Amino acid sequence: MVQEDPEIEDELGQATIVYEEPDEERVTETVPNEHIAYFQDHWMLKTDEDDHGNDVVRRIPAQRVYYVERSVEEFEEEVKTIRDQVQSVADNLRSKLLGRGDDDEEVSSIEVETEERDNR
Repeated sequence: MVQEDPEIEDELGQATIVYEEPDEERVTETVPNEHIAYFQDHWMLKTDEDDHGNDVVRRIPAQRVYYVERSVEEFEEEVKTIRDQVQSVADNLRSKLLGRGDDDEEVSSIEVETEERDNR
């Protein structure tokens, strides 16, 4: 694992992830919060840096993870961050579906008239 400055780790908090490796061995790793992320059904951990200074990242499928515990300064702030990420994904999806280019444009609805049939 990459060695970090203990003062920075204390400020950002830490995360412990418990997961299963392909050989079915259970692994527990503790990393600074900034070195763990969840994306596309995978947990990603920064495990090292290569000779060029690039991050080496391990992707762990969500179904192999038992749990992740994170120390955060304020849980409410963590929830707000998640809510902001979900809003960002929703905005991107809305933009793609509606063909919007600017975030400042208002969303309008389209009404489709259908014939109502009386089945009485």
